[in-house]
Amino acid sequence: MIKTLSEVRVGFIGCGMMATALMAGFEAKGVVDVARMCGSCKSQCTVDRVGKLGVPVYTENVKVVAQSDVIFLSVKPYVLPHVLEEIRDTVTKEKLVVSIAAGVTIGAMENVLPEGSRLIRVMPNTPCSVGAAASAYVKGTHATEDDMALVGELMTAVGLAIPCAEKDLNAVTGLTGSGPAYVFLMIEALADGAVRAGLPRAMALKMAAQMVKGAAQMAVETGLHPGVLKDQVCSPGGTTIAGVEALEKGNFRATVMSAVTSAKARADELSKQ
Repeated sequence: MIKTLSEVRVGFIGCGMMATALMAGFEAKGVVDVARMCGSCKSQCTVDRVGKLGVPVYTENVKVVAQSDVIFLSVKPYVLPHVLEEIRDTVTKEKLVVSIAAGVTIGAMENVLPEGSRLIRVMPNTPCSVGAAASAYVKGTHATEDDMALVGELMTAVGLAIPCAEKDLNAVTGLTGSGPAYVFLMIEALADGAVRAGLPRAMALKMAAQMVKGAAQMAVETGLHPGVLKDQVCSPGGTTIAGVEALEKGNFRATVMSAVTSAKARADELSKQ
């Protein structure tokens, strides 16, 4: 059985951007060094990218299972059924399986894996590579409280990690799993606006990104409602309230809400496939 985080060996089946971000985050935070990680993938360009981290990469998924205590299933949802069939005979009760595939339920995975398999679902996001993830995780039928504690420790090392009910995980997917893309799009748009107003592109991008980081840090550290923080910036008749008015005219809040609910709806669709 898995003892401590300092001993655990972690494998990744599928080495896409999310898996690579987790690898980089675990290494950077010193929780799992590259000597205790491995991965598998088919693409040579992915092998080369992961190889730069110093993590050994195989073409056979079963090798990852054999060499790991915790196996992250980090493939696309439509690939996951094939992967589960491929590894099912090598997944023993000593192995902890962690799926980060959006929309694929614990029940669907447990139906394929051997009876009694220990399984946990996690929805992370790419900022884990810089220690700023926002993740949620769900206990499978046969996973233990120690398993949950271990996964919580792993994910907390690279950001915020909150246990939740599986019924809420698709909403988490729409919010934090997909959310970085919304923020990156906003940073790009802010910089475009600044360029339109006369700033050099490099300066606009750097200042936009730092502004978003600072605003988010204020929200986290003060614990104040974002509406309160917004009001503190909006002086009567000032520049900020004029900008807020423009956002409201463009249905900014409704559009962001639709982005989250649309991503959640897509995760719901994947859950039914």
